[in-house]
Amino acid sequence: MPRYKYAAAAAIAAAVLSGCTTPEQFESAPVEVATRSGAVTCQLYTTQLTSWDRSISRPDSMSVQAADAVCRKEGRDRQQMQD
Repeated sequence: MPRYKYAAAAAIAAAVLSGCTTPEQFESAPVEVATRSGAVTCQLYTTQLTSWDRSISRPDSMSVQAADAVCRKEGRDRQQMQD
C-alpha cells in the first residue's frame, strides 16, 4: 500500500477514535479554589488525566494560563490524595 494511503488510513482512524471519547464524559462538578488574587472556578476531569483540567472562571487580574495552572495543580493535589 502506498505511503499516502497509510497516512490517510491513520488520519481517519484517529478522527473516528477521538470522536468516541470527549472530555465532557469525565467532568466533575465545578470546584472553587481560593488564591491570593481571588477565587478560581475549575472544571476538573478524571484523576488519571489532569491535563484536561481548566479554569472556567477567574479573577480579572489573573491570566487564563495562570488560572489553568491553578486548576491543573488542584487536579494533581486531588490525585495524590486518592493514592
